[in-house]
Amino acid sequence: MRDLLAETFLRLVRTASPTGHEAAVAELVAQYLADLGLAITRDNAQETCEAECGNLLAFLPGTAPGYPVIMLNAHLDTVVHEGEIEPVVEGDFIRSAGETILGADDKAGIALILLALRQIIEEKLPHGDLWAVFTVAEETGLWGAQRLDYARLQPWPQMCYALDGGRQPGKMGTAAPSSSSLDVTITGRAVHAGVRPEAGVSAILAAAQAISALQLGRLDPETTANVGTIAGGSAPNIVPERCVLRAEARSHDDGKLTAQIEHMTVCFREAGRSVGAQVEVEVGRSYTAFALAEDAPLVQRAAQAARRLGLEPVTERGGGGSDANVFNEYGIPSLMMATGAMDLHTSQEQLNIAASLECLEWLVETATISDG
Repeated sequence: MRDLLAETFLRLVRTASPTGHEAAVAELVAQYLADLGLAITRDNAQETCEAECGNLLAFLPGTAPGYPVIMLNAHLDTVVHEGEIEPVVEGDFIRSAGETILGADDKAGIALILLALRQIIEEKLPHGDLWAVFTVAEETGLWGAQRLDYARLQPWPQMCYALDGGRQPGKMGTAAPSSSSLDVTITGRAVHAGVRPEAGVSAILAAAQAISALQLGRLDPETTANVGTIAGGSAPNIVPERCVLRAEARSHDDGKLTAQIEHMTVCFREAGRSVGAQVEVEVGRSYTAFALAEDAPLVQRAAQAARRLGLEPVTERGGGGSDANVFNEYGIPSLMMATGAMDLHTSQEQLNIAASLECLEWLVETATISDG
């Protein structure tokens, strides 16, 4: 199974799928599922979000009574990167040979779901109805999950395991924060910087004053904030007329999130007034927090499966969002399950093959363990 896992993962990461360009890897996954004999459908998520294709859904009918309807999830896209991904195998690890990401987020999750379904089918393991849902455009705002055609999910999933991100075998993400975005546009007055600077209004100066007043970083154990991008100006000798920024805040406490967004909005508006610039702030909710109880059925099921394999089940509260946020909002209890990946979204990203194999065993056990 080790060689099969490595082979499947390598084939996936060599098929580039940065957000908005998921079609090639979607076809690869669809063919794998078809070869297993699963019924496959696609929705039209690409019509309402920046994706090359829709979400991919596959259904495996149950073989035994008394099992819950379970959904397995991974996303098809990776973060945007420059250059081709060149994976290399070094002992127990698969790394990127160059300066790019590896793409284990979320090709590791895809590989685990595909191999779990294969093992369940080939070994004729008893199971209930299983859905496999592969989403697009996750990295840019969970758009695939938000645009998923949920009407296609019949029978309705009673629980979902999202194979996403890092973590080691036995670890489960059972809580994640809400996130809101700020799109800020500052408009000043352009003049020649060497002739009439006193007549200009610098949009970049307003942005700098606002950022210096912002509370950023980790604000408390539940809340973070960040200014992620800034662009403005046209030439060194022109007082910049326009500056555009993108920022965000996250919190497990919606009250704290609301307060932080208000603080950030006020800072930008006050900075604009101080220099005579106009400020427009557009706030959007990116996704909503969830928190699962320790005794929730899907948590207990995964914990029991982990203990049967000699793993220590550990629940943790994450700082990032995932498709699980959206599924919980739509009424499908969902948690994030380990894949064995590390250092995500960096050139140091890697997959621990041994850990990933344990994650595969854990996933199969979770999907097939009897409630009786």
